Amino acid sequence: MQSETIAVAMSGGVDSSAVAALLRAEGHNIVGLTLQLWNQRRLSGHEGMPEAVQGRCCSIDDVYDARRVADKLDIPYYMVNQQERFEADVVKPFVSEYLAGRTPIPCTLCNNHLKFDQLLLTARQIGATRIATGHYARNHFDPVRNRWILSRPADRSKDQTYFLFGLTQDQLAHTLFPLGEMRKPEVRVMAADAGLDVATKPDSQEICFIPGGDYQTFLQAYLDEQGEPLPDSSGELVAANGEVLGQHTGIHNFTVGQRKGLGLTSANPLYVLAIHPDSHQVTIGSEADLMTRELRADRLNWISIPDLTEPIRVLAKVRHRHEPQPATLSPGSQLGTCIAIFDEPQRAITPGQAAIFYQGDEVVGGGWIY
Repeated sequence: MQSETIAVAMSGGVDSSAVAALLRAEGHNIVGLTLQLWNQRRLSGHEGMPEAVQGRCCSIDDVYDARRVADKLDIPYYMVNQQERFEADVVKPFVSEYLAGRTPIPCTLCNNHLKFDQLLLTARQIGATRIATGHYARNHFDPVRNRWILSRPADRSKDQTYFLFGLTQDQLAHTLFPLGEMRKPEVRVMAADAGLDVATKPDSQEICFIPGGDYQTFLQAYLDEQGEPLPDSSGELVAANGEVLGQHTGIHNFTVGQRKGLGLTSANPLYVLAIHPDSHQVTIGSEADLMTRELRADRLNWISIPDLTEPIRVLAKVRHRHEPQPATLSPGSQLGTCIAIFDEPQRAITPGQAAIFYQGDEVVGGGWIY
């Protein structure tokens, strides 16, 4: 492999740090890049929000760790402030979606609309030919189809293709996923062998701007900061047949599949089946009622195919921890939409979540459930 300048997206975690060490050892010219996305102290002091936030993805601690790794590897390092764009492209859409009764995936929004786009732009500005990340995924060029292909990694337990379905052909052509053939324990050993202190650092599990995964507290604090009231979306809790079971204080308090916090008593467990933003009604039913065979998605991005023109067989995944299931994928009746019909009913297919479609290990493409 010829030496080239590669910009490594350094998050401060073990995976991206190991990537930097690996490519450095291979003799490439490495530049470390960190995107500063969110001020972790910004909403501190608002009711329910912690005064200081540590140990989460993209925190200030992660920036310090990334800089220390760059110093250890003796590579140039730059931090790129993208807080304004992150708020515009990720935080505000997240807030709007949640207030509309949908359940968005901010990490996928961030990858699709900000991270890879900005990393490639910055890389080119500093003379790098490609970027490398610590994502567990694989990509290669298929000359027969004349397309770049995104595939699941060797370590299925760390598969991150669900968050990468929005990557364009140009982005895939200029991105390296060096960990695609590795497993997490090997990566930690490699980082330790390189003398990196982050080798034993725990993986971040939280969304970078939502402490403890408390969406409701974040929404209230963010709207307070913006000087905007929380919209009144209170309404009725209803059964599938329309019978009114109770009242609720806002559709933003619910997500499809939710069991706790419904404010209802029943001999059998009850779950949120659907959220209706126009009427503010929330439909409640049994777990069996959560099962459905159909999903509809829009805002599609195709990777292994140029477009979806006829029905194809796929494995469809409707959330990060969902094991892909057999389905028939067809073009929707409206331009830019698709319909997936599963062979077997699936639990809690949720508007606002991403749906990813596979053939074998390859990512066919994906979109957003509506």
